[in-house]
Amino acid sequence: MIGISMSLQASRVSVNAVDGIGVVQINNPPVNALSRDVREELPAILERLASDPAIDAIVVIGAGKTFVAGADIKELEETAWSSVEPPDLHDLLRLVEECPKPIVMAMHGAALGGGLELAMAGHYRVAGPDARMGQPEVNLGIIPGAEGTQRLTRLAGVEKAVEMCVSGKPIDASDARRVGLVDRVIEGDLAGGAVAFAREIVRRGAPHPKTRDRIDKLGTAESNAPLFAKGREIARQTRRHQTAPLAVIDAIEAATMLPFDEGCRRERAISLECLRSDQGRALVHAFFAERNVARVPDLPKDTPVSEIQQVAIIGAGTMGVGIAMACANAGLRVTLTDVRPEAVDRALATIRRNYESSVARGRVSTEAAGERLGLIHPGVGYDGCETADLIIEAVFESLALKEQVFAEIDRRARPGCVLATNTSTLDIDRIASGARRRHGKSLRQRWRLRSASAKSALSSAMDPDLSGTG
Repeated sequence: MIGISMSLQASRVSVNAVDGIGVVQINNPPVNALSRDVREELPAILERLASDPAIDAIVVIGAGKTFVAGADIKELEETAWSSVEPPDLHDLLRLVEECPKPIVMAMHGAALGGGLELAMAGHYRVAGPDARMGQPEVNLGIIPGAEGTQRLTRLAGVEKAVEMCVSGKPIDASDARRVGLVDRVIEGDLAGGAVAFAREIVRRGAPHPKTRDRIDKLGTAESNAPLFAKGREIARQTRRHQTAPLAVIDAIEAATMLPFDEGCRRERAISLECLRSDQGRALVHAFFAERNVARVPDLPKDTPVSEIQQVAIIGAGTMGVGIAMACANAGLRVTLTDVRPEAVDRALATIRRNYESSVARGRVSTEAAGERLGLIHPGVGYDGCETADLIIEAVFESLALKEQVFAEIDRRARPGCVLATNTSTLDIDRIASGARRRHGKSLRQRWRLRSASAKSALSSAMDPDLSGTG
């Protein structure tokens, strides 16, 4: 895209003028989060463009591989454990929506959480085919807090808003276009297509729609009642004992019953209540804990990785069952063994029941469940250890027993095989003391798995459902 560079340049937000269209680019790597810097710089640029007579319309786009993947979650963590108010995007969103010149939000990659809330405040939205839009806040035990439930309900309708906010799953560009969340899907050059779209709406002339004024998809109390009832039932079934999926429906219901500003206040109150709840704090903490354990300060980025395709699990108890399902959900071949054949039979029966339950609840298809079940094979003793890429011992929590088992799998495992333990409290170095291969320093390193799904599977073994999403 060739443009005329304007004098206004900022560290996180920049702007070019192209054929009378101000193209604002958010450049806040790695995911263009709405950090404090962006929230401070973006309004100044928008106000400058709004008052510039040479500018007819504005396009907002993200640099790199994504639009805006959300708010700065570190700020949410600070709020969860203090009396500090969470980041407030309302003034920014009001500035966007009240801009006298039409604003087109051009989305590619991820437009999630605060990113989607920003996009929905624009007068128009276009997207590349790769765009994924969603409100995933329930995954952190919270709900959208920057008008997300209020605007999404107005743009996509009650049923779709409930679906997206309860599941936390993003939708693709074609689905977003179908429900009215985006106005056009642009193939090829998104920036160029967004500028062309902006020129079209300038020629079309005012008025330009404000999401807050949309009421055509809000429905009536009578038509919405079964939608909310269904949503709450799905929330209870798929997110058992979680409060945020139910709370987000209350916020969506407020969108259908209250004036926009009042609905926004109700949403923010619910959001703050969820964020400071025990569940919200725990899930935000878990999010950061998972990110932190994946970063090893003294492990170089070019460390050779292990190709994981086949896994042997020693011990067919409760944890062995969970680990076997997590690995199968990631597409790995599994041999599940125990010294007692009857224990393996019970484990396979439990795994079969778990998958049948997931199918009955609609969390996985019959075909997918069958494929995953077919990846898990029974064994006795140390079957499968000779050919495994990864061996996980999951026997009883006894140091002596684990030392014995680890020494035996070390003797049988091929060179390069990763040996792992499922211990909760025991010293890993003590467990490995009987192994003949090198283990001292290497045991303290965390192996990076080439398969992202495999890594995800191992980290999800504590999921009580254990059905996974594939």
